[in-house]
Amino acid sequence: MKRIERKIIDWKKTGKRLRGLRNNDKKLRRFVCWSLKNDEGECSGECDICEYEMDASISRIELAKIFNTSESVIFNWENGKTAPELEDLILYSEITERSLDQIIVYAD
Repeated sequence: MKRIERKIIDWKKTGKRLRGLRNNDKKLRRFVCWSLKNDEGECSGECDICEYEMDASISRIELAKIFNTSESVIFNWENGKTAPELEDLILYSEITERSLDQIIVYAD
């Protein structure tokens, strides 16, 4: 039988990766834009011409609305002070179309 060992998550590095996604992932930007504008009734659904398409950066406030939490919680995730819930990591994974292994950083 194959030996399986428990992996330890490096939350500080994982938080840094989450911050990188918030600042650089176009899929996340598009989802946040669509979600917030759709809630306000302002989304045309034409993401190719959307003003936010060119800017991948998302504020912590915008991301907090998507995760139904506060800006300080997002700050704590991104700085490795607290770990996101599994459900939140799965949502990140689905939105960015990345596997959890591409989001989570394991300790050496």
